[in-house]
Amino acid sequence: MSAHEETLPGADSDPQVPAHRGDPLAEQRAMARTAAVVDRGHRGVIAVTGEDRLSWLHLLLTQHVSELPADTGTEALVLDINGRVLHHMVVAHTRDTVYLDTEPGDVPELLAYLQKMVFWSKVEPRDATDELAVLSVVGPATADVLAAAAGVDVPETHGALALPDGGVVRRMPWPGTDAADLLIPRDASSAWWEQLVAAGARPAGTMAFEALRVEALRPRLHVDTDDRTIPHEVGWIGSAVHLTKGCYRGQETVARVANLGRPPRRLVLLHLDGGDERLPVPGDPVVRDGRPVGRVGTVALHHELGPVALALVKRSVPVDAELVAGVDDRIAPAAIDPTSVLPEDDTPPPGRAAQIRGGLRG
Repeated sequence: MSAHEETLPGADSDPQVPAHRGDPLAEQRAMARTAAVVDRGHRGVIAVTGEDRLSWLHLLLTQHVSELPADTGTEALVLDINGRVLHHMVVAHTRDTVYLDTEPGDVPELLAYLQKMVFWSKVEPRDATDELAVLSVVGPATADVLAAAAGVDVPETHGALALPDGGVVRRMPWPGTDAADLLIPRDASSAWWEQLVAAGARPAGTMAFEALRVEALRPRLHVDTDDRTIPHEVGWIGSAVHLTKGCYRGQETVARVANLGRPPRRLVLLHLDGGDERLPVPGDPVVRDGRPVGRVGTVALHHELGPVALALVKRSVPVDAELVAGVDDRIAPAAIDPTSVLPEDDTPPPGRAAQIRGGLRG
């Protein structure tokens, strides 16, 4: 067994689909240089139809979708009353349907919430997981692969177009610099896979996809979050949360943190010195001077960066702090990648600035 194989992450967050297709590092290189295709068919899909679909979703989601144009995609969250993240979804609006694809196993709870909130709105949310499967093409040659595979013109980033034989293609800005998700009829997923491979996409597994997602500092619900996570901590403000819209559960917390202060934690990229030992797993502690200061999220072996992980750490932890991640036989020295931490803006948030001005006037 090679050193690389010995230090592969020990926790598989996606056991329902292939983790790799023989060489996860080569699969990552294909995603970085050409294109690769990944089976993500274990993701859940909800379809929302009805003439009130956009105005209704606008009241429930953190994103501004009341006027979301057709053939457009975005991301959104559902929060609890305290502003903590319950659900994350990627959105595609095509023709007369809004598609929400979300983490494996999350559809029953999310759909139950949506159905409970229908009241008199003219909407019909349904579980479409058995109808549609997700394939992701990642890499700078994504557009060429899709054009060659099925004559599909890939839309601009966050664009979403209905496919002629059913399903949707949605342009994505992650996990690599260029990517597209295909929500395709599940009974046609094998045929699509073969077409994409024949068009030049290397077969890849979720390990490669996750490694590039970690590099891009894109969080994943349940893996990089816990039951206390608020959107500000993991970079979902903007991409999944619209700060100037109201009328959704948890909005008060979102506005208060944005206007009066900073979140208590932040998502960072950790470089792990794992050697030939086992690496930490999601949920393991991040420790400084013997005291827990955060939690490990997704762990990956990156084709250029080596062993890395996303982690939620206290905002007070210095960027150059000496850290340890993991427990027992999976402890690894860890260092925060300084490029993953935005410089602190010393300008007080708007609400705090108003308080200061009021105090000065008093």
